[in-house]
Amino acid sequence: MNNRMLNRAAALVGLIAWLLVASLASAQTGSLKHSPADVVKRYLALDYKGARLDAMSVETVAPYTSWNEEPAWGRVVVTREFAVAEQYRQWEIIDRMEVIIPVTFQVIGSVYLETAGFVQEVETEEIRFRVKAVRNRWMIVEPMLPPHVGQKRMMNFVRDAWMKETDPVKRDSLGLLQSELRKVK
Repeated sequence: MNNRMLNRAAALVGLIAWLLVASLASAQTGSLKHSPADVVKRYLALDYKGARLDAMSVETVAPYTSWNEEPAWGRVVVTREFAVAEQYRQWEIIDRMEVIIPVTFQVIGSVYLETAGFVQEVETEEIRFRVKAVRNRWMIVEPMLPPHVGQKRMMNFVRDAWMKETDPVKRDSLGLLQSELRKVK
């Protein structure tokens, strides 16, 4: 074989590998062959881990939603856990390409980012996620809600902000916030 044929063969193998990876990635991010509840679970698992807390990581949740960008949230809901209704009998079925899936959150309170304040609000919150087939994938079309982050991840986020803060007043506020988050059981 000459170099030209080897280059073409290598390009073909590369193209096939890229197509395989792309199709696997598509299957992992909401293929219509999978349950729409999987999309909601993946989105919320990333949100629980704090993926929507900073601009660099917010792109990781983009494949699960139909909106292009989110507002700058001033409030983060701190949660203990969440549960997605996985059985279709628990959903509201609009048609074959659209469903509403209930999700239950165990909320412990809210962190207000501007003031570094925490308001404890222990409650069970139910939110209904509308999931629709968009461009041959399941995607969340509503609601666009503030981040729902796990307690431990929120404490780590606040600790990181505290370590980077140079203003003593803001640093004290972040220290107090960290202490308040730690106290909630």
